[in-house]
Amino acid sequence: MDIQYLLWLQELRNASGGVFDEFFNGISKVAVDLMPFLPFFIFWCVDKKWGYRFITTFGLAGLLNGIIKLTVCAYRPWIRSDLIEPAGDSKVAATGYSFPSGHTTEATAVYGTITLWQKDVRRWLAILGGVLIALTGFSRNFLGVHTPQDVVVGFASTLIIIIAVDKANEKIDGDEKKLDGLSFIGLLVVIAALIYIMVKPYPMDYVDGKLLVDPAKMMNDTFKACGAFTGFLAGSYFERHFIKYEIPEGSKNLPILGFVGFLITYSWKEFFAPATIVAALGGHWGHFIARFLMWFFVVAVWPIVITKNAD
Repeated sequence: MDIQYLLWLQELRNASGGVFDEFFNGISKVAVDLMPFLPFFIFWCVDKKWGYRFITTFGLAGLLNGIIKLTVCAYRPWIRSDLIEPAGDSKVAATGYSFPSGHTTEATAVYGTITLWQKDVRRWLAILGGVLIALTGFSRNFLGVHTPQDVVVGFASTLIIIIAVDKANEKIDGDEKKLDGLSFIGLLVVIAALIYIMVKPYPMDYVDGKLLVDPAKMMNDTFKACGAFTGFLAGSYFERHFIKYEIPEGSKNLPILGFVGFLITYSWKEFFAPATIVAALGGHWGHFIARFLMWFFVVAVWPIVITKNAD
């Protein structure tokens, strides 16, 4: 039924001449190319506590998504059925295994946390967050790159993380010892995840003598998630114990400092990291270290720069 649903959507795309393709492609790209940087800006410039919650949720969601992907090892729809022809460059841009949807996971992590944050303050913004989650999830089906179950599980697993982070935040309430304990547990989880994905078996299916899906390439996204979350754990420990960052509210330089921080992290992720560390160390540990450095920079380095240049 999932393939039949995607074929029905494919017929709609073809019947409309692809007029909606770029819109839904844009919805997907915003969710993974721009919105992941919003938690950083919130942490630096808007609300430090909620910034921590955004980053924690996003990091955990990415880690869980990677573990599930490499456990299930579900092939993309066009591999399962020759009748599926995804829109545009989606076949090239869509990386990793199919289940669950990484785009839906990231969209739910950011937009879902916005909804929780703003539900009693700016209800319109909370509603918009919910709408954007739905649009992102649907876009993955409409473009032909994910099945409905990919989207549903991506949303549901991230929703569980949002709720868990919310409950944990209420119980911890700024207790540094508890935060240190959770950070240590988080580090053990990352180590266990890395060992698991490196030693587990993967499907090695060949078609005409060519490997259908290379598990080594599929592991890259999970190495990124592990590196990012490790960088966050290390950075948050350093920030909480030594920096103790306070947002310089009212500083005329704060918006531009936040924007410069975004430019640095975006440029590192998209251009400089792939050309340097990843090129030198390879897809696995290169991505791990590159994301570690980026997230450590976000939580522990750029706050120092903001503090010293806020006046």
